[in-house]
Amino acid sequence: MPEPQPAPVTTDHAELAGVYREVAERSARILNDFAQRHVSNSISASVSDELGIAKAFMDLYARMLANPFALASLSTNMMLDYMHLWQASWMKMLGQTVEPVAQPAKGDSRFRDADWSDNFLFDYMKQSYLIAARHIQHAVAGVEGLSPESEKKVAFFTRQYVDALAPSNFAMTNPQVLRETVSSGGQNLIKGLNNLLSDIERGEGQLRISMTDERAFELGKNVATTPGKVVFESALMQLIQYEPTTTEVYKQPLVIVPPWINKYYILDLREKNSFIKWAVDQGHTVFVVSWVNPDARLAQKGFEDYMLEGSLAALDAIEQATGERKVNFIGYCLGGTLLGATLAYLAAKGEDRVNCATFFVSLLDFSAPGELGVFIDEAQVANLEKKMNERGYLEGSEMASTFNILRANDLVWSFVINNYLLGKDPFPFDLLYWNSDSTRMPARMHSFYLRNMYMKNLLGVPGGITLAGVPIDLSKVEIPAYFISTVEDHIAPWKTTYRGARYLGGPVRFVLGGSGHIAGIVNPPAAKKYHYWTNDALPETPEAWFETATQRPGSWWEDWQAWMDARNADAPKVPARTPGDRALKVIEDAPGSYAMLRLASKKKKRSK
Repeated sequence: MPEPQPAPVTTDHAELAGVYREVAERSARILNDFAQRHVSNSISASVSDELGIAKAFMDLYARMLANPFALASLSTNMMLDYMHLWQASWMKMLGQTVEPVAQPAKGDSRFRDADWSDNFLFDYMKQSYLIAARHIQHAVAGVEGLSPESEKKVAFFTRQYVDALAPSNFAMTNPQVLRETVSSGGQNLIKGLNNLLSDIERGEGQLRISMTDERAFELGKNVATTPGKVVFESALMQLIQYEPTTTEVYKQPLVIVPPWINKYYILDLREKNSFIKWAVDQGHTVFVVSWVNPDARLAQKGFEDYMLEGSLAALDAIEQATGERKVNFIGYCLGGTLLGATLAYLAAKGEDRVNCATFFVSLLDFSAPGELGVFIDEAQVANLEKKMNERGYLEGSEMASTFNILRANDLVWSFVINNYLLGKDPFPFDLLYWNSDSTRMPARMHSFYLRNMYMKNLLGVPGGITLAGVPIDLSKVEIPAYFISTVEDHIAPWKTTYRGARYLGGPVRFVLGGSGHIAGIVNPPAAKKYHYWTNDALPETPEAWFETATQRPGSWWEDWQAWMDARNADAPKVPARTPGDRALKVIEDAPGSYAMLRLASKKKKRSK
């Protein structure tokens, strides 16, 4: 009986011809744009080392060569591991069960495909790569005598190099890509090339990887849908007041100050995971600051302007909208840094306008900012200031790229594989839609923030910075505060946020959530995901806090609400407030025109 033959590959020739045509047209246009933009400057272009990478690695090589014994020892250990792998691979090929010599770290999704374990060749490639990666990173981490700055850069960029060389990132060594190439007759690679060219066009000559299908979302339609109204605006922000869903509400309104690196609606993605909607349903009168997307006209807006025209202006507007002089504040990330400065400013002025404050993954101490510190030193900041001063702002995509590279396997290489090697369009995902909706940073504000917070760590020093003529002293902030940080945060490391929490002079409740900077915050109770740690004490070190902390299942949202209930127990609830029913009148519907302005939007449609 003849063996069954594989089904022939069917090709839609008309569709493939259309893809070829688009590839040709896009290639010609991109090459022409590149020539016009770059060739005239190529003769005078000079090689620079703005990040200080070359200097750090030259220092590394010199110190490694100065210790040949250690270098020989490292090489021998790696060769021994390869010998073990070779032996184990032969045993596996002969049908014996053997333990892997090297395994991916928990949570490493690059090698999930079954062939990485079941197929002898791919299993060998995977383990060979993991052995090399482990030894390379161990080798650079063990070199003594490097400066702290060089040590951080070497470790970070070595990891980027190792991640980039993973066999999963190449068509000929990724089993999933090979299967797709065979089954589609190579159409995936042609479509992937078209997707690549589309992303280069989208980035106006630079690669800007599409992470989601942006056509699948529309603000006010399927994201940022909680009913509300814009009731106030300044040059820097709009203030949104949300429609109540309860007949009675807490006396003191709740105002949220998000970061201005991205849009506020991370807290209002969908009804089922919207913190804003959930807070409204708990009986809070919720206001949120929606920051403008600044251009060159706002280049001279400083950090103090974000306080005066943002958080403080919101306080005055809310008093007009509700009649209440005191509020409950929330600050998220950079918004929490601003909140800390605002509270210190009010304390110095003797103004009792805040009942309690909550900090979402917020840095008040910048002594250990994690891997972001790799990008912040005198040379890099000076170079960035030069670029910002030329145009008046930091481009949002540049900031987004920096954050993405901190988690390159999840936020870069996974999309390279999906979009360019498999030739698929990115999946519609609301969180990644928000992530791509980046905003600019005014030059003066961002320079002040980098130099005084990240480089000099002056916010925690009494009088270290002055805003609007007032020396800032966080220890004078004596109102109750709630800090929620997350255990996997790569932007605001929890041990650093813990140190900042201890700067405040009032009672502080510190809570540690699961997951990271976004998913750990946007974690509604109904999802029943992750867990969180609590501790009624606030010892000197984060390690001491964690040793005696209690792990609890689910979302920290309910813990926060219980804490809020206790902070607001003395004030009876009042009839629900509707936007526009007092002195401030409705300007427009939420999410408002400031949030609707989308940078990426010279947004070109990705062809099918």
